[in-house]
This record gives sequence, C-alpha cells and structure tokens, in this order.
Amino acid sequence: MSRPKSAALLVSALITPLLGLAVAQGEAVAAPNFQVPFPCNQVWEGQTRTNHRPANSVDFNRANDEGDPVVASAAGTVSRVANEGSTSYGRWIEIDHGGGWKTRYAHLSAQRVSVGQAVALGQRIGDVGNTGGSTGAHLHYEQLLDGADQKVKFNGTTAYYWGTRSYTSRNSCSGTGFTGTVGTDSGTGVTIRSGPGTQYAAVGAVADGETVTISCQAEGESITGKYGTTVLWDKIGPGYISDAYVYTGSDGQVAPDC
Repeated sequence: MSRPKSAALLVSALITPLLGLAVAQGEAVAAPNFQVPFPCNQVWEGQTRTNHRPANSVDFNRANDEGDPVVASAAGTVSRVANEGSTSYGRWIEIDHGGGWKTRYAHLSAQRVSVGQAVALGQRIGDVGNTGGSTGAHLHYEQLLDGADQKVKFNGTTAYYWGTRSYTSRNSCSGTGFTGTVGTDSGTGVTIRSGPGTQYAAVGAVADGETVTISCQAEGESITGKYGTTVLWDKIGPGYISDAYVYTGSDGQVAPDC
C-alpha cells in the first residue's frame, strides 16, 4: 500500500534534522592532527600527573626555556587572549580548530596573536614564560572537545599518562621523512627486514651509530633493544628495523603509519 503524500512529507521533515545532527556530531568527534606546540625537531619533556588541573593537560619543560617560541599545534582561529595576572594561567591563548576542538597555551611571557586572527600550523603564537600560578618557566598545554579536557594526542599518538616523557616536535617539518640514530648495546649493526618482524627476509643492514630516515612506521613483532621494548618498526629504505634500536628523541610514534 502506498503511503499518503502528507505522511511521507512529515517523515521527511522529522528525519532531515536528525541526519543533520548526526553529521554535526560526527564532525565534532574528528580531531585535528595535533602536533607538539614547538618548532620542528625541538625535544621537550612533557609531564602529566593525576593532581594536575585539568587532569589531562601537559606541562612542557627544557633547559633555559623561558622566552622560547610556542607555536600553534594545528591551524585555527584565536578565540581568546587573556591575562590572569599572578594567578591561574597568567598570560594564555586559546585557539579554536573547529568541530568543537580547542587548544590552550598558558603561563606565557608574551602573546603574539590577537582574538579573531587566523593562525597556521606551526605559526608562533607566544613565548614560554612563568606567569600566573606557575612556579617555574614552562608551557601548560591542553586539548579540549566541547569544553571538556581530553587526553592529549600528538601526530595521532596519545601522550604518556602518568609521568614524564620526551617528545620531539614534528610540527611543520619539511621533507618526506624523520631522522633517527641507530644504537645497539653490542655495537653491531641491525638487520633490515622486508616486513615488521624477524620472521621476514633480510634485505640489508645498518651500522651502529648510523643516521637513518624513517618514512613511516608499522606495528609488528615486539622487540627489546637499547631504547626499550616496542612493537613499532621503522621503514627505512628497502625495509624495516625495530624502533627499539633507533633514537628519535621521542618515546612514541614520530612518523605516519605505513
């Protein structure tokens, strides 16, 4: 039996707004590919702790860091530039990245952008400082979705919770790969495999201390080496070597998935 035209129109009128809502919700969940908020290849210590407020924020430090550049971790529009004086965030900046996502950068010594300004990934927005309730120069960093703080991700990898880890910035790095240095406890070289595991055929070798370019990374066999235990394998040239034998300045993934 065919449905009356008026009933069909009513159903359509009811469904259309729901479809729009579903699309909007989906867009809000998709996070930008956030990067470490410092210039390319800089190495910073990032700390997370359960008594931090908000809990999922990260504090970044390195030696003599006061005045160092802070850059946007994704493109967006500056939504707030504020100064809380000697309390709370002190001088801070908020960037709106769309879809409900925002980032915050606090305790700055200088703010180099204004509200409403469009900023690009990697653009300098301020300087590391010791303002507000800070007890030493550092950058307080947050990622928020619809106002709620989220566990921070850099280049698609979740930051370490809870404790301190080193992070190498890949923010606006040029070129097609990321560099690392091969290291072994024995001083011998590392076999390059055709896939991410020792069961794959040997296709070459790299010497201890050699600099390599990592084009991408894949998960495979768990390996313990000079730099810990990991399932990450680095694609270099004709094949793969375990990231357990490669120092990149970061404890996590630094290159895209293979």
